[in-house]
Amino acid sequence: MSSAPIDKPFTLAGRTFASRLLIGTGKYKDLEQTRLAIEASGAEIVTVAVRRTNIGQNPGEPNLLEVIDPARYTILPNTAGCYNAEEAVRTCRLARELLDGHKLVKLEVLADQKTLFPNVIETLKAAEVLVKDGFDVMVYTSDDPIIARQLAETGCIAVMPLAGLIGTGLGICNPYNLRIILEEAKVPVLVDAGVGTASDATIAMELGCEAVLMNSAIAHAQNPVLMARAMQHAIEAGRLAYLAGRMPKKLYASASSPLEGLIR
Repeated sequence: MSSAPIDKPFTLAGRTFASRLLIGTGKYKDLEQTRLAIEASGAEIVTVAVRRTNIGQNPGEPNLLEVIDPARYTILPNTAGCYNAEEAVRTCRLARELLDGHKLVKLEVLADQKTLFPNVIETLKAAEVLVKDGFDVMVYTSDDPIIARQLAETGCIAVMPLAGLIGTGLGICNPYNLRIILEEAKVPVLVDAGVGTASDATIAMELGCEAVLMNSAIAHAQNPVLMARAMQHAIEAGRLAYLAGRMPKKLYASASSPLEGLIR
């Protein structure tokens, strides 16, 4: 009998997580569907757009934390909707206040509304301020290996390059850049943005990513709860395939049975 390959734990900011799937909370039809999809995904880390979601800053309105229990999930506030470093830093500080000193944040500073591509100049500025201010910063970035390296050197605890533009579902558009980032990585690398279906998540994990963060691929599926389950299995399968090591690709066929010792 073959034993399962030995895997190192997925660790962020000193905490270990069993699931390598991180899930967003936006774009669902209602909070109940959000809750059901997150439960089906098996995710332990749930990201929340502070500028778009009520987590206590708007008294009297539906509060996401009423259906997503912070005692059960690690809440990952993000700065979606921020277009400069100042806005992003202010948003992270608000999240820390609302969540009783919570330090883990996902930094994203966008360049424009059409592409939602990261503004790496403003991202670097914000990262420097947040790290000095004591935050544990996971950072959404481009697929530029040099920028990814600089963000890690700044003190970010994880870099999160896009695989495709946010919300497009185009899949892994840049496997070669991702491989370079992974080869040089001194911190965990997570794919963030671009995943459209389960096979995309598997490919990201087979490349060697520590985890994958997604929202649209689940929330925009015809059956979000079922897609959440699919993504859970895809992440696990991709990680196991990465650990197992795939067979080399060959141009021509080779016999699957041995040629020696055949009966003549």
